[in-house]
Amino acid sequence: MEEKEKLVHRPRLVIAGTQSGVGKTTLVTGLLAALRSQGKTVQSFKIGPDYIDPGFHALASGRAAHNLDSWLVPQEKLPPLFVKAAAEADISIIEGVMGLYDGGRQGISSTASLAKLLQAPVVLVLDAKSMGESAAAIALGFRQYDPEVWFAGVILNRVGSASHERMVREALERQNIPVLGCLHRQEDLRLPERHLGLTPVTEQALDVVVAAMGRSVGQALDLEALCALAQQAPDLPVPAAMGALPVRRARLGVARDEAFSFYYPESMGVLTRFGAELIPFSPLEDASLPEVDGLFFGGGFPEMFAPQLAANASMREAVRRAAASGMPIYAECGGLMYLTESLEDFSGKRYAMAQVVPARCRMEKKLQTVGYVTATLQADNLLGKSGARFQGHEFHFSSMEPLAEPFPWAFSFEKMRTGAVYPGGYASPNVLASYLHLHFAGNEEAAEALVTACAVYAARRQGRG
Repeated sequence: MEEKEKLVHRPRLVIAGTQSGVGKTTLVTGLLAALRSQGKTVQSFKIGPDYIDPGFHALASGRAAHNLDSWLVPQEKLPPLFVKAAAEADISIIEGVMGLYDGGRQGISSTASLAKLLQAPVVLVLDAKSMGESAAAIALGFRQYDPEVWFAGVILNRVGSASHERMVREALERQNIPVLGCLHRQEDLRLPERHLGLTPVTEQALDVVVAAMGRSVGQALDLEALCALAQQAPDLPVPAAMGALPVRRARLGVARDEAFSFYYPESMGVLTRFGAELIPFSPLEDASLPEVDGLFFGGGFPEMFAPQLAANASMREAVRRAAASGMPIYAECGGLMYLTESLEDFSGKRYAMAQVVPARCRMEKKLQTVGYVTATLQADNLLGKSGARFQGHEFHFSSMEPLAEPFPWAFSFEKMRTGAVYPGGYASPNVLASYLHLHFAGNEEAAEALVTACAVYAARRQGRG
């Protein structure tokens, strides 16, 4: 007789939008803060590859936020990832990406597809500014577009007056669409933005703003109804046990400060499971590297801190020496920019960087690329063997100019939407740096290869290799 599948209860709710810019992040941040103020343990998630929105979530909830993305991580791995991350929470709030039905080609990693995968109710945020009954027509279209989406109601945002609110509510009621909250225009609650979107929380003192969001959203939303709705989500299967605790194989230094803050929490967990002890350090503040067997420079905003990074000459020299010694060094996007010869900021001023990668970077006036890509290794390197393929994401305003000929490109990239193919990144026997963002939960073989390279370096340095 087959053993019955074990199920667990994970109350959950998806907050979606009709499009980007309707106020999802502000609203979700306030909702997390409001629920936390009631004494609830709240776990947040962000659909898509975004690094910045989860920082606001974490500030409001007091817990690290997780990303859900079916391009970066195979779809079948996402429900177990969700169940594990939400284990200690009273309720999970999942913020959507762009509009409800937007995503990659054929809707991959759209909010709708993830909501269906997790069997979660969806609440649609409607920006009601400059519209009346048309808001009901929009909501009706979203509800009917895909009957498999659990469309549970709407939250009205940027409503202008009490009479405006009544008009929109009455139109929605005629279509039997529940209104679960209504926020009137409050420009003082807008989150600060810059060229890659919102400004990261690592650069701001936002406690007062987040607390104000919590109060405003808590008063404007029907928290009781939202929590009751989240409780209606069906139970989910228990994920398989991960096995024994990992044996430490190497110490991996992870650059973490205001300039480098783009890391997926579950990616860090995968590295740990493969035996990496993660040691944080600051290229901005620290004079030297910690005692480690490898380095990981994540993405971030080195262009906003170029003067400080350049001024920390002892750190730049330490990174150069580490690279020359054969230490494995892996870098993504902002990390690549730091490892190049120099970085030119938006004003045209050039700053010396770590000078590990024979190239220079320049900030451009326009976004250079954004979107999902498939990356194929052009030679054996830190992440695997030649021909290995990874699914990742690019999003950058800078361009890289190679200073060596021929240049040792790390990858051949193929854009998921257009099929365009182009070279990218830099690879040497012990350094791999590119604009590619990877989620190691979806590319475990790359994480294992990186930790193994660090372990080999550690053994050689200790005379055991």
